[in-house]
Amino acid sequence: MSALDFIVLIGSMLSIAIYGIWRTRGRRGLKSYLKGDGKTAWFAIGLSVMATQASAITFLSTPGQGYLAGLGFVQIYFGLPIALIIIAAVFLPIFRRLNVYTAYEFLGLRFDTKTRLLGAVLFLLQRGLGAGLTIYAPSIVLATVFGWPLNVTIISSGLVVIVYTVMGGSDAVTVTQKYQLAVIFAGMVTAFCLVVMKLPDGLTLTDTFALAGGFQKCRAVNFSTNVHERYTFWSGVLGGTFLMLAYFGTDQSQVQRYLSGASLREGRLGLMFNAVCKIPMQFFILLLGVLIFVFYLFEQPPLFFNATLSQYLAEHRSDPKLHDYETAFTSIHAQTNRQLEDWLKARHGGDQSAAAAAFAAAMTAHQQGENIREEAAKTLSAVNSSTTANDADYVFITFILSQLPHGVIGLLVAAFFAAALSSKAAELNALGSSTTVDFYRQIIKPNATDTQCVAASKCFTAFWGLFAIGFALYAHLVENLIQAVNILGSIFYGVMLGLFVVAFFLRRVGGTAVFWSAVASQTLIFFLYFNLTISYLWYPLIGCAACVIFSVALQAFLPGVGGKSGLRAQ
Repeated sequence: MSALDFIVLIGSMLSIAIYGIWRTRGRRGLKSYLKGDGKTAWFAIGLSVMATQASAITFLSTPGQGYLAGLGFVQIYFGLPIALIIIAAVFLPIFRRLNVYTAYEFLGLRFDTKTRLLGAVLFLLQRGLGAGLTIYAPSIVLATVFGWPLNVTIISSGLVVIVYTVMGGSDAVTVTQKYQLAVIFAGMVTAFCLVVMKLPDGLTLTDTFALAGGFQKCRAVNFSTNVHERYTFWSGVLGGTFLMLAYFGTDQSQVQRYLSGASLREGRLGLMFNAVCKIPMQFFILLLGVLIFVFYLFEQPPLFFNATLSQYLAEHRSDPKLHDYETAFTSIHAQTNRQLEDWLKARHGGDQSAAAAAFAAAMTAHQQGENIREEAAKTLSAVNSSTTANDADYVFITFILSQLPHGVIGLLVAAFFAAALSSKAAELNALGSSTTVDFYRQIIKPNATDTQCVAASKCFTAFWGLFAIGFALYAHLVENLIQAVNILGSIFYGVMLGLFVVAFFLRRVGGTAVFWSAVASQTLIFFLYFNLTISYLWYPLIGCAACVIFSVALQAFLPGVGGKSGLRAQ
């Protein structure tokens, strides 16, 4: 990175952070610290909800997912509009009517304390681990840009976010997220335009998509009914609806965002903003990855995008086996390039048979190159166990640093850190809020003053930040980050959603029945996850259905009616 890149990066990040702290100065009350000033407009809510979900993982790892697997990942969001409509119609009015700080307060009012604490524990465990993954993403950027050890960047970036979040609270998160998103979108649109400009001369847009489609990168919708396929239309619409319903409706990091609205209408409009914009945004980011894939069909890619693998390879070039891998990979890529040039020439000349033959040869050569890359990765992993991180997470940052002009590099790196700050701050703020309201003020110190609660919330926020850093140190063991986050959520979200579905719609079910049903359902999900190979998108549906069915069945054997009917959905 050049001096210009550092000026863009540091200037944009410092100005946003200082603005957030200045705007929220003097707000020390519990309500303003946890929920904001309650005057947030719908547009700010919509951007805040989007920014909370769209972490650095979204903008770093999703292009890599598009590069490796194409557009199919977008199907995970097909259920999102349905979920947000349900939340706007059912969840949000009840939360606002009861004026709760956390979603789990509602469970306590509807059922009992143990059910409230169970909901909070499921959230804290899932979101605490997820926060570790969101710290890992900007750490990859730092490690790649500066060549620092990954563990050092994880700790340093995590501490920065902890300080930022503790100082500002919920309002600082909300007031800065729209500016962070502006930096993010400016960077991503710039990268998209530059990728298109860098494609070879003579390669038209039609040629580009024909090429990407031939390599199976443009299949955005898969109507297969095979439950073992990870991303299909049906898993996205059915399983995805339950996943998104649980995330936006029961995860405190999101609930806290739309409860800050000035009115019910503002909160609903903020949710509808995401219902309309989220799928196009994810499609755009995946398409960026597909275009990078096409670019690297003509431009020599590295044997490894992963910075750790590349560094190890550079330090051991004297190893003849590793040298042979690099030589063979370079040779195969040159062969792929020649075949694609022949394909393009035959395609433009109208010779369909020659074009088909050249394309088939190019695909064969490309697959040989991927086999070489896979064999080299296995060889390195066998020698050095620290070289196990997924290559997909490094595709986009490698492209940025090697192909884009200075100034733009600084803007893109700033975009990653803006995404990291916005989502990580929202997560830590929600974790601190839930721990304070659902545990500290409920069990540890019921008579705590607002001042004591604010101090406790800051301490708990810092604790969860340190917990996330600890987990991030082991994040290299998971799949690529964008998938890992959704897999983690799918394991816990279904049961969390089941608690709220019972609370809203099954007023005759009491706290004891739903508590033990949730415990049994979560145990079932753990068992299924470790013993089945079905798509993880089905687990939120299974977890929710199991919790509801078990609750109804168990309540039938318990005396009396345990529900508080006055809190049912209206």
